[in-house]
Amino acid sequence: MIVDRDGNVTIITQEKVSIVDLVKKIEADYEAHKQTHLVINLTSLDQISLEDVIEFLRLSNTHRSDKKSFVLVSDKVDLNEMPDEIIVVPTLQEAFDIIEMEDIERDLDF
Repeated sequence: MIVDRDGNVTIITQEKVSIVDLVKKIEADYEAHKQTHLVINLTSLDQISLEDVIEFLRLSNTHRSDKKSFVLVSDKVDLNEMPDEIIVVPTLQEAFDIIEMEDIERDLDF
């Protein structure tokens, strides 16, 4: 797991651990990340299933309830199959765009 900070955004890049292990690591280190928006970069994986994405659902709900964005990045998923409760985009740029849009919505109390 590689952790980078870009302003108020934490980017966590998956290396070689399984999705379940990655979620456990993020949850264990959550206190260090809960004040920033989270982008989970899964582009290094060859394939990602719907079940893999659902592993992040509890973490996403917790983070979003604290008024912070949580975005998964993968170009290996069928975006039409993804649940509405979690945001999945194909590129890092789109993740930053989502965070910017959500910040604006929060500022306007949407």
